[in-house]
Amino acid sequence: MAGYHKREIVKGKLGELSKIQEELDELKDADEQGCRIMALVELADLLGAIRHYMRVHHPGFRMSDLKKMASITGKAFEHGGR
Repeated sequence: MAGYHKREIVKGKLGELSKIQEELDELKDADEQGCRIMALVELADLLGAIRHYMRVHHPGFRMSDLKKMASITGKAFEHGGR
């Protein structure tokens, strides 16, 4: 198999959940290969896929909204519940 990844990755459509899944699968592959730089690239791609999904399906939301909710959830997990 040519390219960066060791396994077959199904290509998704930008703006759809399938693209988020593609980037997550690529991140898993990068992690399995033990390549931190590739994992960082895939994390960035994952954020981009999430941003496009939000633009298409939830146009009123922004990445800052997602970041705020993630922060609140993180604090809840630190304290042992939601």
